[in-house]
Amino acid sequence: MTITEKAETIVSEMTLAEKASLCSGADTWHTQGLARLDFPSIMVADGPHGLRKQIGRTDNMGVNISAPATCFPPAATTANSFDRGLLREIGQAIGEEALAEQVSVVLGPGVNIKRSPLCGRNFEYFSEDPFLAGELAVSIIDGIQSQGIGVSLKHFAANSQERFRMIGDSVVDERALREIYLAAFEAAVRKAKPQTVMCSYNKINGVFASENRRLLTDILRGEWGFDGVVVSDWNAVNDRVAGLLAGLDLEMPASGGYNDRIVARAVRQGGLPEEVLNESARRLARLALKAQESLTPDYSFDDAAHHALARRAQSESAVLLKNDGGVLPLAAGASVAVIGEFAKRPRYQGAGSSRINPLKLDNAYDELAALGVDVKYADGSDPAETAELAASCDAVLVFAGLPDDYESEGFDRTDLNLPDSHNAMISAAAAANPNTAVILQCGAPVLMPWREEVRGILLGGLGGQAGGGGLADILTGAQSPSGKLAESYPLALEDTPCFGNFSTGDLSVEYRESIFVGYRYYDTAKRPIAFPFGFGLSYTEFEYSAFMADENSASVTVTNAGKIAGAEIVQLYVSGPSDSRIYRAAHELKGFDKVFLTPGESRTITFELNPRSFSYYNPKTAAWAVEGGTYTVSVAASSRDIRASAEVEITGDGSESILEDLQNTIYYSVPSGAFTVPDADFAAVYGQELPQRRTSGELFHTNSTLVDVSVTRIGRTLTKIISRITNKIYSNPENNEDESFRRMAEATIMETPLRAFGMMSGGVLPPARLEGLLLIMNGKRLRGLPKLFRRI
Repeated sequence: MTITEKAETIVSEMTLAEKASLCSGADTWHTQGLARLDFPSIMVADGPHGLRKQIGRTDNMGVNISAPATCFPPAATTANSFDRGLLREIGQAIGEEALAEQVSVVLGPGVNIKRSPLCGRNFEYFSEDPFLAGELAVSIIDGIQSQGIGVSLKHFAANSQERFRMIGDSVVDERALREIYLAAFEAAVRKAKPQTVMCSYNKINGVFASENRRLLTDILRGEWGFDGVVVSDWNAVNDRVAGLLAGLDLEMPASGGYNDRIVARAVRQGGLPEEVLNESARRLARLALKAQESLTPDYSFDDAAHHALARRAQSESAVLLKNDGGVLPLAAGASVAVIGEFAKRPRYQGAGSSRINPLKLDNAYDELAALGVDVKYADGSDPAETAELAASCDAVLVFAGLPDDYESEGFDRTDLNLPDSHNAMISAAAAANPNTAVILQCGAPVLMPWREEVRGILLGGLGGQAGGGGLADILTGAQSPSGKLAESYPLALEDTPCFGNFSTGDLSVEYRESIFVGYRYYDTAKRPIAFPFGFGLSYTEFEYSAFMADENSASVTVTNAGKIAGAEIVQLYVSGPSDSRIYRAAHELKGFDKVFLTPGESRTITFELNPRSFSYYNPKTAAWAVEGGTYTVSVAASSRDIRASAEVEITGDGSESILEDLQNTIYYSVPSGAFTVPDADFAAVYGQELPQRRTSGELFHTNSTLVDVSVTRIGRTLTKIISRITNKIYSNPENNEDESFRRMAEATIMETPLRAFGMMSGGVLPPARLEGLLLIMNGKRLRGLPKLFRRI
């Protein structure tokens, strides 16, 4: 009997209550099993750059202790490798560790687009470019699922900021939604077939993702052919019955049986067709049965091999941004001042639900010493000491970056600045010794006011547990740097395309920049930029020749013209016709490859092209379309370093006949002076009024936050009670002095909708009790108020 047949049989034998119970978790990390039918419960665990299997006390924010696992560099770092093979290897290793821990589904990867460099969770995501994000997601999914372990592709969709993430509304035009924010998900679903997809917290154009039928059923299943399980993000469910009707199969974590009873009652009363519930139950049964077949008792993995892979992942992902005078690699026998606490206590991953408990942790200072470098150390806190040590050595390495409390899940950054102390440390070292290189450890772009003061800049990103060794390999020349930027580095926050429309505090977040995200904006507007998308230096040089392109493929020969071995990331961009009748970016990434070459070696790289390479999404026909005309296909070393181009004639699909005024169906608003584009009426574009924003006079409801209700006396009391409850959940003696956890918990608590606290409070604040409190806050007089609070 096949798994599908077994699932059908088991579901047919379930009672209504059992089918309803199957659609919510058994606890924080397990699905519901049914002993009566010998039906298994399976375990899921956070990823995506390692395994976070919690042991003992559980939470969904990475606070309490988890089992040791290999901490690979997060997606923000490995994306800079542009290496599909590397991502597949990492995925396979994570799958092996999941097998060893009896975990059936890894919650990752995240493929949300980096709309703004300020998003607190950007370290979990790959890129500002959907093609790159999609291709790398396919690779890591293939790797994990090759071990029989499922993944949960997340967060579907348009989840681009942390502020009010559980109730915010991403208002996105259709071209931007399809071309930018859904494209990576589409590629991953079609090519890699993830076992599960996780819906996001936010609304998309007025409808919560968890109950967005167009998203979860019409597009995901109907258009892309997804046949797996759709799971909610933790505490993301707004209306459980509406979620099932939309295509949301599994609510996580457990609802304590509350929503199970609501689902069963809806079926009995005719509000939910039983076949809808049956289909979700069958999908969940197939997932559990497949997982049961894959798990192997007493499975083990080679932790030393995984550590070596993590080291290679850092070295292949580090990006050399500046290298004046060949300050790097370090000269043999040179005395080296190593300055900055990050050299000994590295920032190697982000904070929040993805936080891994590493099997071991290297640091750059020790690894440099192990490679024979004559190193001397200062923590950089004393400018006089910093300058004195820098002046006494042949070269200086300054380790700087963003501390945990600067970027984390739960809150967004408010600026692009490094800590003042880090900037001062760098300037002091550079003033004392011109041979200064800065090594940056951060998960997102930062401003570099000292950029012209130093000779070298190496972006390590967040390097994982073996990052210290990977950086040492680059700094000593054991390996040539080969990473390139998967996101643009702006000169100023004000230059970013969504400036003024990101994390403003409004619940409606208008994506007014539309398709002009990242380099699509900077390159089209010809904005000056610190470092462009796809940029990265090497210790060797590469030459491009013999470029050819047509509508089906492009090819180029790449030669290592330097004296040492190295790898080059070759990028392929497509530009639309110069007389295009629609708005387009100057060019878009449509191919990339990473090739390793010894000195003098040449290799020809071929890229496949297809109709989608030349397409845009036509909102008038609700379909992908090709405009006929002369396109330019270019091979490049970065988005601003085009090495060769060829014109290609493309036959259109006839959509030209309906292109009239298409440019006016998108509402653009980008920094002034960039484009000459009309401001279309927003309501007319969407056929509806803008989603309502919070007003001080509206009634309180289950999607109100503690920020909202704290204007009332009862609300302030409730805030204190909930804070006490959640502080117990999020408190961990090992992290009491970790400022990032305090900031994350504070932001999460204050911006979480009240409905979610019923799940988070362990039964202390059940829905019925919450409803009573809301009635009181909305002016109803109820008896037993003191008793109600005593019970809380």
